[in-house]
Amino acid sequence: MGERVMIFIDGSNLYHSLKNYFNRTDLNLEKFCHHLLQRRQLIRIYYYNAKVGQKQEPELYKQQQAFFDSVNAIPYTELRLGRLVYTNWPSVPPYEKGTDVQLATDMITHAYKGNYDVGILVAGDNDYAGAVQAIKDNGKHVEVALFGKQGTSQELRSAADRVIVINSRLLKDCWK
Repeated sequence: MGERVMIFIDGSNLYHSLKNYFNRTDLNLEKFCHHLLQRRQLIRIYYYNAKVGQKQEPELYKQQQAFFDSVNAIPYTELRLGRLVYTNWPSVPPYEKGTDVQLATDMITHAYKGNYDVGILVAGDNDYAGAVQAIKDNGKHVEVALFGKQGTSQELRSAADRVIVINSRLLKDCWK
């Protein structure tokens, strides 16, 4: 069997990047992941996000729940939820708590357990560069799929074994 792959997706990065670069967020996550996989063996997809407050944003909460249901329906996919912290709502937007740490921890833990040969990280945050290095030091390959021009996320790009640029060509048939 070919290389075993796990995909780790920073959901809020993916969502906001789709919004900024393509003005739409109706991505077919399953098709997108299969593009990243390229005929290799999928072990699991982990999707990280933070739950919107039901009290604070009831409409968005409903939409998000529907989205989470669609993520849960994808075979071999785990939804990992952190939380949104509302400090001074609605004048101050909420912030995510613990999601990126959870992602980095899972990615490292699975690497050390030998659960994958290639980890694909869908994120653009330079904070992940250290985790990527630790995984490579454990003999695994790490590919990073990200948005934006060559100059963005420089540390993350140089830490990665391979950079996959998420552009309109990659996403061509990945929309709902």
